[in-house]
Amino acid sequence: MQSDYQIREGFTANVIHVGNEQTPVLIIDDFLMSIEALKQCAYNDVDFKQDQYSFYPGCRTRLPDEYANTCLNFLLGGIRKIYQLQGNVKPHPYNLYYSLITLAEQDLVPLQRIPHFDTNYHYHFAILHYLDDKPHGGTGLFRHKQTGFERINEQRKQTYFDSLQRHFDAHGEPEAKYCIESNELFELYYQIDYKPNRLVIYPGNLLHSTIVNTETDVSADPKQGRLTANMFVDFK
Repeated sequence: MQSDYQIREGFTANVIHVGNEQTPVLIIDDFLMSIEALKQCAYNDVDFKQDQYSFYPGCRTRLPDEYANTCLNFLLGGIRKIYQLQGNVKPHPYNLYYSLITLAEQDLVPLQRIPHFDTNYHYHFAILHYLDDKPHGGTGLFRHKQTGFERINEQRKQTYFDSLQRHFDAHGEPEAKYCIESNELFELYYQIDYKPNRLVIYPGNLLHSTIVNTETDVSADPKQGRLTANMFVDFK
């Protein structure tokens, strides 16, 4: 029986090196033969619930196992090669979710109003698959102006948070809105556009933020909102 989640043989893959730190980011366009089955599953077969375990400003639900396994089996070797992973580190995928942004700007807590990093672990990678056909905000990569940091690793974490705290103490918390452009704290230095069936892989310690369009992106309806598939992998 033919899988609903076949990888397209003729996809377009590009590795770009972003920012001053020249971090590799993999962008694959037209990744699957079709994303229709993946969307229909989100529409009809799953139950989205508010994320209670992270600062993600929305709701999530588990991805189909067949889709996740197909993607991971295909992509893990490429991650090893692009990021030059050494030794016998083994992949540990987790948090394999559909995601929808649902939180109104006035409800954002301070850490949801600035770019974030997923973890400071060096061998952690985020896999992001854009699924909706309508226009939505993409993914912005940011540089912290005071420190110049684009990635927050274990060695940089305390310096970064200390700098943020000094700024908040002096100037107050950031305004209750999504961070979608450069401001006094962060510089938006690269933007990855949202495009249906585009898959993106980047290190989880990159400072990043969804470029949220509040008119099109904030919705709990998977047929209307900024629907994505998200997977995370630690190599240990």
